[in-house]
Amino acid sequence: MGSWSYDVASDLVRFRRSKIMLCEQVLGKLHDFDTTGKTIEYVDIEWHEAFKKIHKKTTDKGTEVGIRMDDSILARGLYQDDVIYADDEKLVVVNTPPCEVIRVSLTSGHEKMSAKVCYEIGNRHAPLFWGENDTFITIYNEPMLVMLQKIHGVQAEKEVLKLDFDRRISAVSYTHLRAHETVLD
Repeated sequence: MGSWSYDVASDLVRFRRSKIMLCEQVLGKLHDFDTTGKTIEYVDIEWHEAFKKIHKKTTDKGTEVGIRMDDSILARGLYQDDVIYADDEKLVVVNTPPCEVIRVSLTSGHEKMSAKVCYEIGNRHAPLFWGENDTFITIYNEPMLVMLQKIHGVQAEKEVLKLDFDRRISAVSYTHLRAHETVLD
């Protein structure tokens, strides 16, 4: 196995010379900011990217953004309407795009199967959210859908929707980041 080294100083110099906007913290939620006369640019962070510390993205208005968060993001995540950059003219705000999910509901008289549903989803290390009307939401994949549909008293259907991380029961956090991940990757 070869040796690998990483020069943080030269990486920072290259980054500063580029035209990438650097975002290093969550400043608050969009509703907490005065948006009068400011351009709001949205940057898409997919559900599976929400707990990563480092991203290189482009906003909906074409601004290149380097996102470099501290370790607290591994537990907190980046969510819909998080403001990650603000100045007198512009706000950069996180958008969590809709994704394919499985909505799980229990038929009347089978409410105790919720423990089985939660166990099976958690055993596959998939995030789990509260849905509307006593349902659960998890990320779609075909084997998960088939497995949930086989549980007696459980209905599982594929949908597309925006995940609401404020309604999460559990979430996968990506703590096994590569040591060499950089904004410039």
